[in-house]
Amino acid sequence: MATYIAEVRDLRGKAKKEKIEANSPEQARVILQNRYPTVGNVKKAFSLNFNWEEINASLSKLTIRDKAVFSRQFAAMVNAGVALVRCLGVLTEQCPNPKLKKALIAISREVQEGTNLSEAMRKHPKCFDNLYVSMVQAGEVGGVLDEVLNRLAKLLEDMARLKNQIKSAMAYPVVVGILAILVFLGMTIFLIPIFAAIFKDLGTELPALTQFMVNLSEMLRDPLKVSIVAAVIFGIVFGIRTYYKTPMGRVQIDRFLLKMPLFGDLNEKSAVARFCRIFGTLTRSGVPILQSLDIVRDTSGNQVIANAVEAAKLEIQNGGMISLALQKEQVFPLLAIQMMSIGEETGELDSMMMKVADFYEDEVEQAVKALTSIIEPLMMVVLAVMVGVILLSMYLPLFKVFDTLG
Repeated sequence: MATYIAEVRDLRGKAKKEKIEANSPEQARVILQNRYPTVGNVKKAFSLNFNWEEINASLSKLTIRDKAVFSRQFAAMVNAGVALVRCLGVLTEQCPNPKLKKALIAISREVQEGTNLSEAMRKHPKCFDNLYVSMVQAGEVGGVLDEVLNRLAKLLEDMARLKNQIKSAMAYPVVVGILAILVFLGMTIFLIPIFAAIFKDLGTELPALTQFMVNLSEMLRDPLKVSIVAAVIFGIVFGIRTYYKTPMGRVQIDRFLLKMPLFGDLNEKSAVARFCRIFGTLTRSGVPILQSLDIVRDTSGNQVIANAVEAAKLEIQNGGMISLALQKEQVFPLLAIQMMSIGEETGELDSMMMKVADFYEDEVEQAVKALTSIIEPLMMVVLAVMVGVILLSMYLPLFKVFDTLG
């Protein structure tokens, strides 16, 4: 309940302000009209009290793993014959994620009032996206909600596993890269100036490499120059992000991500696995094929893939085949296209999609391992080169001094 302040007049006509707690301004006005003959403006009272639950819910993050665990528990309870409202109540009580818990409280309330589960979930897109809602809706229509929830849990678990594999593989190179930058900056900012002062006292002419490192050290120790460099970098990043928001920029950058060295093959295989897994799960759960394509397009995460899916949708509407449409766009590997074509010819497209997803998820795992085996020694070499350049720039003038003394 909120606190409201109203302007009222008593029986003597004396004006004053009355404070009251109510659920809405209208309710506050009705209550006050029973007490005073005249009720004027009613407004919400200013308060500094913070709703920490709301703040915690807004700041918390809902992961794919959280949604997978929720789906698995929900499916088990529905399969056991527990009433839907009771399921939501139990899951709300034991939900550890504040954002999901807040959404479940609202969903449970709407379901009790007679709203369909999918429609109630649709009002909380931050927790339940279009993919999730469409599958739940298909489960409600077909009377197989528990089966659909299990498929959802399996889908989310596979997506989380694939994402975690890529993250874990990239963790070591990222740590080594950050360490290399910190070592380079530390030696450049703090070590090179000491040697620069010694060389200046000796009056030695500095080699080009040493002079470059001395100039770089001076620049890094100058706040104004560092600010200018930071502003340039920020401008470049901002420009790229702004260009990415344009239709042409999004297509060009996403196409580059699919063809870029080292990571392009991994991105392409991940996109194929994700497309096939989501599409196969949707069609197997009873979602209409055109609606499935819309969902896959919106959840692809890559505009080139999304355009290819949209072309496939138009091809199907005109009586064509998905595999031919995707082949025209030249986005997916030929092996994936051929397997999709076989699935369409045999009438088992959903099963073939799941097999393609399994195959390319294994390919992603192998690609991640191969990429890691390449990047790890490469990062060590980069670190050694960076340190070596600094040491060489400091010792080259010493060698020249020794030659002069000799």
